[in-house]
Amino acid sequence: MNRSRAFTLVELLVVLAIIGVLVGLLLPAVQQMRESARRLQCLNQLKQLGTALANHESALARLPSAAVSKEYPADPQHPHSFYRWSALAQLLPYLENKNLQDLLDLSVPMYMPGGGYPIAPQNQAGVSQVVSLFLCPSDLGEPVKTGLGPTNYVVSTGSGSDGGTPFETDGLFYVNSQIRHADISDGSSNTIACSESLLGFDTNRDATSGFIGATPERNYKFLLSFAGLPTLSDTRCENSRSFNSTAGVGNDPRGFAWASGEYRTASYNHYYGPNASEYDCISSATTDPSPGPEKPILYSAWGWRAARSAHPGGVNTTWADGSCRFVQNDVDLAVWRSFSTRDGAEASAP
Repeated sequence: MNRSRAFTLVELLVVLAIIGVLVGLLLPAVQQMRESARRLQCLNQLKQLGTALANHESALARLPSAAVSKEYPADPQHPHSFYRWSALAQLLPYLENKNLQDLLDLSVPMYMPGGGYPIAPQNQAGVSQVVSLFLCPSDLGEPVKTGLGPTNYVVSTGSGSDGGTPFETDGLFYVNSQIRHADISDGSSNTIACSESLLGFDTNRDATSGFIGATPERNYKFLLSFAGLPTLSDTRCENSRSFNSTAGVGNDPRGFAWASGEYRTASYNHYYGPNASEYDCISSATTDPSPGPEKPILYSAWGWRAARSAHPGGVNTTWADGSCRFVQNDVDLAVWRSFSTRDGAEASAP
């Protein structure tokens, strides 16, 4: 008579152990494949932005500006910088997103006159939209500030020279810029137009120990400026313990609004390398040295904001010729900065 032989307890444990080892070996491979797919999707989205930039220049004979700053006719003394509309907002007509375009009125400031500088009623629905094209699939993928749609994708203002000024920079984009491809003497294949930067969190503040839990990936230092223009320096930024915080000035997390073009949101520069160990360092003009009642500089943000990503080893970038490349974290800082300038006569890109 044949009798089926059952597993012994030892044999069963051995089988389970083997399965556990196989699963342990398989999961990292699956996660790696998923991240590879997310990185490619991120690169494809940056490619779409590159195409939109080319179409914008074809239509208007210039690239969009990093941010808009101008007089508001209904209130000439309203800070010019509160127009603030980003390159992403200006690109909407070239991103096949007419529904969102129709929700925005870029003829008025993003931040209107009034207590707390509210967003204009006609723009509130538009700026709150979460746009999947502006979000890297490897990052958080959700709003970081109520009422505003976030962005991972940022345009390059250049090398971050002159203390991180947003005006007349050496890159492709700055406040009210009108750069054309003809202005890129370094060559469009050698000049970065866009990259990515991680969304952020507010920094927790403890009554006894001060700021806690801050990381360069998710937080930035916010330096106050009390007289004239902001003055950033390596030493001042390194020694500062003033972070963006729900309890302090600068309580807007990184990338909180795709519609806004200032350094905390939809623009960056190359002062720090990709995924730098240094904290991003932001300041704002709290007074305006300009003569007369106009305020073209007031509340403009100065800063050093790095390209950052959740992709292991580097960041995705879009170049002025529309190509997209992954740049490693260990790229030489001088070379990284040279990639950001339009007419610096530096070395060619790899």
